Amino acid sequence: MSQEPVTVIGLGPMGRAMAGVLLRGGHPVTVWNRTPARADGLVESGATRAATPAEAVTASPLTILSLTDYEAMYQILGRDPDFLTGRDLVNLSSDTPDASRTAATWAAGHGAHFVTGGVMVPPPVVGGPGAYVYYSGPGEILAAHEPALRLIGEPRYLGADPGLAQLFYQAQLNVFLTTLSGLLHSTAMVTAAGVPAADFLPDAMTMLTDVPAMVGSGAELAARIAAGQHPGDLSTVLMMGATAGHILRTSEEAGVDRELPAAVRSHYDRAVAAGHGTDGWTALYEVIRA
Repeated sequence: MSQEPVTVIGLGPMGRAMAGVLLRGGHPVTVWNRTPARADGLVESGATRAATPAEAVTASPLTILSLTDYEAMYQILGRDPDFLTGRDLVNLSSDTPDASRTAATWAAGHGAHFVTGGVMVPPPVVGGPGAYVYYSGPGEILAAHEPALRLIGEPRYLGADPGLAQLFYQAQLNVFLTTLSGLLHSTAMVTAAGVPAADFLPDAMTMLTDVPAMVGSGAELAARIAAGQHPGDLSTVLMMGATAGHILRTSEEAGVDRELPAAVRSHYDRAVAAGHGTDGWTALYEVIRA
């Protein structure tokens, strides 16, 4: 049985990776990019290069967008396109939940069905073990194209609200980006003393992988947060807040940037002020969410 045609608009590293796995999966793939040369390798592998965005969208029932943000979609497709009627758009670009909701309304106003998503792995891992993608919007549209989209990664459907996929995507990347900043800040603390980064980073990377065992499973943390119960039997906000203060002072004495440890210290200070000093660290959620 022949596979459905798919269009991919936006051929940065992620777009090229997705178009590649779709081609290898047997799908006829049409591609378009503002810099046409980025399509050369895909065309050599069997993709069709469209001359215009309109030609690209009308070539397939499903169009996947992989762009810098949602504004790029409007710039490429136009604010008032007449070729979207009956087409299914899956936007896997990064933006805010509200931008996704606005885009869904815009697409519906032009007769298109709109699904939002976020790919939760880097381009080299697209289509491989462990790859997954958050989706939200009309579930029936996702189901109709599930075989093609599954080639990119396991589809994880969050519901009809088109903003949910970007909410989860941005929240996950917040964990990722904050972790990276913490890793580099810690490295700067050490190298400020003349110690090579190579003497520090191996143990720091081990710390990253050990965190889940130290703090508990996601289900355990979720249960505490949902119940508003933050047991401080192993460590308390006061104890960890003292450590946060030491990290801040160490950073200042080393002459490295203080903004990240100052922000962390402020969470503990506010939690103590709110009466959570003898609670566990998850009590920080009560001040962060406000």
